Formats: sequence, structure tokens, C-alpha cells
Amino acid sequence: MAAVTSRYARAFVDVVFDSKLDAAQTTQQLRAIVALTDETAELRNIWSNPAVPPEQKRSLLDAIVARLGASRPVRNFIAVLIDHHRVNALKIIVQQFETELNTRLGVAEAAVTSSRELSEAQRKELEEQIEKLTGKRVSAQYGVDKSLLGGAIVQVGSTVYDGSVRGQLQKLKEQLSAE
Repeated sequence: MAAVTSRYARAFVDVVFDSKLDAAQTTQQLRAIVALTDETAELRNIWSNPAVPPEQKRSLLDAIVARLGASRPVRNFIAVLIDHHRVNALKIIVQQFETELNTRLGVAEAAVTSSRELSEAQRKELEEQIEKLTGKRVSAQYGVDKSLLGGAIVQVGSTVYDGSVRGQLQKLKEQLSAE
């Protein structure tokens, strides 16, 4: 299934680049549709039900697109997923779309977990440091984990930078145990 969802994601990234669409706006529109499908069980049921005619599913899509103000390419992309019975994988496809889009734009995705909420200035400084490490622009998602005691953990791809107090205490413990 991963290969199939990845194929749809890559194809839509191609559309975004070929049509010179605003990548951020397109991503926001896709996220809005994903959020709506996550929130509405009836919508998921209608779109995934083979007994509901495709025309009815697309007319529902058209109403949603009009309400959200989504672009025609986003509408067409969702319609293709509906027609090919892939709309159940919409959330995964959109995640893969974002990853592929960021890769092509030279943006590194970073997951930052800190012991407390970071201020805007702290976020900016941290993102600048990550940019220096990776050589890429950074798109960061932030989370809080009070068990860290202090500091932050940053994950970029499979690389983890542990600057947390808990992580440093663990390193100290390992060093003391090795002696």
C-alpha cells in the first residue's frame, strides 16, 4: 500500500510544480480536507462506500471545495482518489505529499520536543541552528514533554539531536557506569 500511496503523492507534487501552484496554500487546502474527513464519520462513510455512486461523491466533494475555497487541482486530486477507491488513504497520501514536496523544495522536516512551550524567538533561534546543521530550510513541528526536565530533543529524518537534561543525565550515567 505504501508504494501506491507514495505514487499518488509524488504525482500530485508533480502537478503542483508543473502548474506552478502555491505549495503552502495547496498543502493548507489538503490539510483542511483531511481534518474534515477526520472529524466527520459520515463523510468518510460516504466516500468509502461502493454503493454510493461516484457522481454523488464528487458532488459532495464539490460542495466541500466550494465551502473551503480549495483550488481546482486540489478538487481534481481528491476526485481521482475517490474514483480509484483510494480516499481511505487520504491522510497518509497527504503526509507523503508533504514529505515529497519538502524534499523537492529543499526543506528539512524537524520534530522538536521541549520541556516547555518555546517562545517565538526561541523557535526562530532553534530553527536557524537546525538550518546550519542540515544546510536546508527547516519546517518544524513543536511538542512539549515535561519529563525532559529542560532542554529539547530535535529529530530531523532519522537523526536525533538530544539536548535535553534527561538525555545529558543518561549520558553521564553511561559514562560513570563504563568507568
